[in-house]
Amino acid sequence: MTAELPAGGPFFVERTAFHRLRAGGVTNVAGSQQQEEMSLVEHLTELRRRLIGVLAVLFIGLIGGLYCAQPVYRYLIRAESAQGYQLHAFASWDGIGIYMKIAMAVALAVGLPFIVYQIWAFVRPALHPEERSAALRYVPYVFLLFVAGLAFGYYIVFPMALAFTASVNRNLGLAETYGITQYFDFMFNLVLPLALLFELPLAVLFLTRIRLLNPMRLRKLRRYAYFALVFIAVVITPPDFISDILVTIPLLALYEFSVLLSALVYRKQLAADAAREARYIREA
Repeated sequence: MTAELPAGGPFFVERTAFHRLRAGGVTNVAGSQQQEEMSLVEHLTELRRRLIGVLAVLFIGLIGGLYCAQPVYRYLIRAESAQGYQLHAFASWDGIGIYMKIAMAVALAVGLPFIVYQIWAFVRPALHPEERSAALRYVPYVFLLFVAGLAFGYYIVFPMALAFTASVNRNLGLAETYGITQYFDFMFNLVLPLALLFELPLAVLFLTRIRLLNPMRLRKLRRYAYFALVFIAVVITPPDFISDILVTIPLLALYEFSVLLSALVYRKQLAADAAREARYIREA
């Protein structure tokens, strides 16, 4: 008993099977593309969610900074570097502007650890378990390094810059009449960049942990990094050789310390990779 073939004969069967296979292949390709698109959408959704969280924390920190603005302002005004200066308001919004700048500085200091944590959480799926825990340990030190940078900028660099500009004005016979906005702008433009630069060792450690940096690359980029750091030091300090040296040396030391930390982490990564490969070979 023979099976009946559909109209069109064997050629029709083969052609039908070919079309079904082709349709299935197209469907599989479309499904794969859809999965990739969904994965990309999920990543963008997660990034948006973390950005919203960062903005919310900065907003909360800004509100808290407004409550802290008055005692911080009184401390800055009563400091030794501010003595002898009578500050004036040249616009009706000057006082509010100073309060907002102090509040934003407080919000940045408080929010930096949370920002770094969100960055770590976003790249966490690409890290090994030991790299996740090691990178997470750096987060608390973000605030400490930022405060150390603020202290260095405010207690060392800012008084030098203020004394230098005051001496130049006196030599020119100028009467020093400062607006409160100009005084605090001068302070923030010096102190905040230095506070952020003090995060350099931590940033290098984090990027080494996630394998975007290594000590060889840092050594290769040393001349360019030195040039950038010296340029920053010259820009934010008074135009005298002593001030430039006093700021440049700590910045270069921070970079070399960062290279040293990166080398230590990189050696541990190589040892862990070798142990993982040896274990895989034994299991195979």
